Amino acid sequence: MNRVLIIGAGGVGRVAAFKCAQHRDVFQQITFASRTKSKCDAIVQDIHAHGWQEEIRTETVDADNVSELVALINDVKPNLVIHVALPYQDLTIMDACLETGVHYLDTANYEHPDTAKFCYAPQWAYQERFEKAGLLALLGSGFDPGMTNVYTAYARKHHFDRMETVDIIDCNAGDHGYPFATNFNPEINIREVSAKGRFFENGTWHETEPLAVKKIFDFPDGIGPKDIYLLYHEEMESLTKHFPEIRRMRFWMTFGQSYLTHLKVLENVGMTRIDPVMFEGREIIPLRFLKALLPDPASLGARTKGKTCIGCWITGEQRGQSKNYYIYNVCVHEECFTETGAQAISYTTAVPAVLGAKMILTGQWNGCGVFNMEQFDPDPFMNEIGSWGLPWIEILPEKGSPTSEVFT
Repeated sequence: MNRVLIIGAGGVGRVAAFKCAQHRDVFQQITFASRTKSKCDAIVQDIHAHGWQEEIRTETVDADNVSELVALINDVKPNLVIHVALPYQDLTIMDACLETGVHYLDTANYEHPDTAKFCYAPQWAYQERFEKAGLLALLGSGFDPGMTNVYTAYARKHHFDRMETVDIIDCNAGDHGYPFATNFNPEINIREVSAKGRFFENGTWHETEPLAVKKIFDFPDGIGPKDIYLLYHEEMESLTKHFPEIRRMRFWMTFGQSYLTHLKVLENVGMTRIDPVMFEGREIIPLRFLKALLPDPASLGARTKGKTCIGCWITGEQRGQSKNYYIYNVCVHEECFTETGAQAISYTTAVPAVLGAKMILTGQWNGCGVFNMEQFDPDPFMNEIGSWGLPWIEILPEKGSPTSEVFT
């Protein structure tokens, strides 16, 4: 019997629980845990209301506490832990999985609460321990990172003898109606966006000021032209490691002017700081205080209208000919909410996580150690992801077309 433990009851945890419940042939026993058990209970009630009546056990756990995690894992005895809580908790959950002999999966690289630094090194350092334990740890099994890693591996396998450049492009063209809100955890979102940009070129990482590099990209499926800004994102670190042929790699994301204006004001007054400040005789972290004031991303589903479009624009060579290639997914916020009660950002993150879990549990992806998504055969994953709710489209744009010129 395949048993899974889902940790984290935010928007991504909600969709992960829904998707596991929809595929009971794979996930025969599901336990859903969070620091606040009532959140898990409410989501399970909603799953039952949508027609999936099988039992889902709910539990309380502090994911920062290894001994609590170990006790829960020993009680539940899962084959795999699906970690969709905060990236601050990656290492404690990995420690607990090692102690209990359980496979591990997450959707984002580890971040230290006190340092806005995004890298896989702390988790890659677990390679020997997971290998010796005969366990698999799958890192970054979301959309970006995650699906974009699989897209790149699929492109390399089927369309290129050599990849030259990879540009990952993330567009949220949805509207939640608030002047300022974040579509995933505000603390993580603002740390990510306000950090300096980085891109890889000719074997070297180059740094830019936050949101200083902008282009315009004409998105498909009626979304149209949007401003895209260069950021650093963790999948670039693993992709340039596992595909060293890549000469240049960049990550781009769309932001509306209202979001950028609010963010700049918050930065100017110190509300995005992650170091402690004294307030009325006690220390507070300004960004965590701001998080308490902003709308909960898990509450945005009913309000959010529109689409997301996330994909990879890749150039390279096949059979001696230069080639442009674009692979992407378009997801509709309203459709995601109808199915799971969550908006598309949560949906696009959770679905690859649950399918990644299936790949591990069914042995289609296997090995001992710490892995990123692109290290496995992309075909079985790509063959199923469309039917799980994230269909993909690939096109071969003409050289010299207006869109292809964006990334020259």
